[in-house]
Amino acid sequence: MVSLGYFNDGFLKGFVNKPARRAPLINRGYCVRAKAVDYSLRCFLQQTASYSQRQILSLGAGFDSLYFRLKANGELKNVIVYEVDFPDVVQRKAALIKNKQEFVDLIGCIDEIRPAQMGRLYLSGMDYKLLGIDLIEIVELDNVLMETGLNPACPTLILSEVVLTYMKDESSSAVIHWAADRFSSAVFVVYEQIRPDDPFGQVMQRHFTQLNSTLHALIQFPGKEAQRKRFLNEGWEKCHCIDMNEFYVGFIPEEEKRRIEMLEPFDEYEEWHLKCSHYLILSASKGDLKECLLLHPPPDFNVTKLDTLAPLRISVPLCETETKNPLLRRFAHCSSLIAPNVVLISGGFGSRGGQHGRLRNVSLMVKNGPVWKSSSVRDQGSIHLLTERMFHSMTALCDSRCIIFGGRTSPLKPVTSLLCLKCDMGDGATSSISLSVKEIECSGNAPLPRWRHTATEVIHKGQRYLFIFGGRSSRELVLSDWHFLNLEDYSWADIPVNGPIPENRHSHSACSWKGGVLIAGGLGATQIPLASIFHLRPTWSGFIWDRIEAVSSFIPRYSHTAHIIGDKLLLLGGVTIHSDSLHEVTLIDLITGQSFDHCIDTNLVKWPLMLHNHSSVLLVKEHQVLVIGGGGNCFSFGTHLNHQPVLLQLPEIR
Repeated sequence: MVSLGYFNDGFLKGFVNKPARRAPLINRGYCVRAKAVDYSLRCFLQQTASYSQRQILSLGAGFDSLYFRLKANGELKNVIVYEVDFPDVVQRKAALIKNKQEFVDLIGCIDEIRPAQMGRLYLSGMDYKLLGIDLIEIVELDNVLMETGLNPACPTLILSEVVLTYMKDESSSAVIHWAADRFSSAVFVVYEQIRPDDPFGQVMQRHFTQLNSTLHALIQFPGKEAQRKRFLNEGWEKCHCIDMNEFYVGFIPEEEKRRIEMLEPFDEYEEWHLKCSHYLILSASKGDLKECLLLHPPPDFNVTKLDTLAPLRISVPLCETETKNPLLRRFAHCSSLIAPNVVLISGGFGSRGGQHGRLRNVSLMVKNGPVWKSSSVRDQGSIHLLTERMFHSMTALCDSRCIIFGGRTSPLKPVTSLLCLKCDMGDGATSSISLSVKEIECSGNAPLPRWRHTATEVIHKGQRYLFIFGGRSSRELVLSDWHFLNLEDYSWADIPVNGPIPENRHSHSACSWKGGVLIAGGLGATQIPLASIFHLRPTWSGFIWDRIEAVSSFIPRYSHTAHIIGDKLLLLGGVTIHSDSLHEVTLIDLITGQSFDHCIDTNLVKWPLMLHNHSSVLLVKEHQVLVIGGGGNCFSFGTHLNHQPVLLQLPEIR
C-alpha cells in the first residue's frame, strides 16, 4: 500500500522482509486505516503542542513505524513514545532497529537490549521505549511503564489498532479501565471490527476463527453504540466513534480522495464499502483532552427511515434444484427469463474448474414441477463468440432474443462486442435447449464501452429500442449519458429526451414501466449511494425524465436488483453506507410515494446470503423472486459466493 503511494511512510520497508503486491481492494482498506490513525495522531499532537511533555502509548504496536515517521518529520517535540507487545515480537523488532543505522540515528542513544529475565525493557532511547509484556498482565504492565518513566499526569494518547478485540472481554475491559483510571488527561484511540451478524460480518468472523484469532469483542460490543457505552462505563468522560465509510467521506479532503482513487484501476466498490462499514475508529477522552478528538459523522450522512410500520418478515427457502451446480455460484453476472420457467445465466465471476475466475459460459435453469434443473446449454457452433465478461447487461426481448451489451474483463479492459443470443427451446427439456450466438455490427455513433450500466427495452413510435443508461468505463468512473439502439436494424438512434437529467450513476437498477424505464438508486459521481428514482416516460416526440418523489424516505443503495409489480417498485438487496443496516426488500408505491421495508428470514439458509452482485428474476405466477448468485471478494477474508439460488416469497401486494 505504501509502495504504491497511498500513504507516505519511508520507514515501513525496514520492518518487511519482502514486499508483496496486494489487490487494490486491500490497499484501499489499509490506506483508510492508516489515514484514520494518522488523523488521530495529528489531532493529539496539535492539541497538545503547548505542553512541555506529552506521551504516546501504543498497545500491541507490532512492527508499526509511526515513531520513526513522526520523528523524521520533526513532529515529536516533547513527546515520548512507548510501544508494548508480546516479548517475542518486540525482541524481533528491537533486533531490526539495532541493525539499521537510520533507525539508530533517529532514536539517538540506545540502551542495550536486556534479556527477559532482567526485566521487560527491550530497547530504550531518550524518547522511545520498546516493552515486551502481555497486555493481560495489567498490574505488571503498569509497574513496567512507571519504572520506565511514564507520567500519568501529562497528556497521553493511547493507541490500539485491532488489539483489544483479540483479548477476552474481561482482559480488554481491564485495560480500558486501567487507562481511564491511571491518566488524568488522555485520549484512547481504537481501530477494530464491528457488525458481526450480517453476511459480510459472518464471513469476517469465520476468517479470524480459522486463524485461531477469535474476535471476542464482537459478541458483547457488536456496534458503534455498544462500543461507545463500553468506554463510558469504564471511566472515560467522552466517547465518539465512526465507521470507515464515515471517516473516508467526512475526514479525507476531496483532492486527496481523488488522488487515492486514481492510483490503481479499481472496481470493487461493494466490498470496499462493506469493509469500511465493518471497521470503526473510536476516540475516548478525559480531562484536558476531553475535546481533543471529536469524531462525528458527516452532516446528512445517516438517513432516518420515515416508515412507521414495523418491517414484515419474508420467508426465503432454498431453491429446490436437481443438483448443486457450481455454475450457479457466481457474481457480477446476468440472468434473464427467456421463456416461462426458463432462465438464462451468463458471465460473471465464480467457480471454474475448482478455482475462481471470470466465466464465459452460459447456463440454464429450467423448472420442472417444483424442481429447477440446471446445466450448460447445447452449443450450435457459435458459443465461442461468448467472452469472459463481468458487470454486463443481458436483456430478454419480447421476441425471444437476448441482447448482451458491455461488461469488462478487468477495469482496464471493457468488452466491446454486442451479442444476440437466441435459444431453441426444443421440447422444453434442459437437454434439448440449444443456443445460437451472433455478434452484431451496429451502425451509427456507438457509445463509449462501459459496464455497471443498464439496458432496457422501450418502444418509440411503434419501434423497439434498447435503452442504455449510465455505467462506468476505463476512462470515466461514472457515466451520465444514455443511448438508444434500434432493435430492428441495430443502428444507434438519436431520440429527443427532455426533463430533469438524473445524476451520474452506475450499479443502479432499471425496469420497464408504462412504455418507458424506471431508474432507481446507484452509485453517484462522488461514490456515495443514491436514493433517487427517475421515470423515462414516452411522449409523442420522444421521452421525458420525470423524478418520482418519495413521500417516505428509503435508504440509498446500489448493486441491488429491482422489479415492477403493478405500480410498485421492489428493490432487492444492495449496498449502502448511510445506515448500520439495510432491509433486504423495500417496496415503493410509485403512485403515492410511500416506501415500506421488509426483512427476509434466512433461517432455512445455512450460509451467509449476500444480496449484492446478484441477479434476480420475477416469477409472476408463483409470486416469487428467484435470486441467483451474489457475493464478492470480502477484503482479505476470502471470496464468498452464495451457495445456491433462493426463492423470495413476495408479501401480499395490493
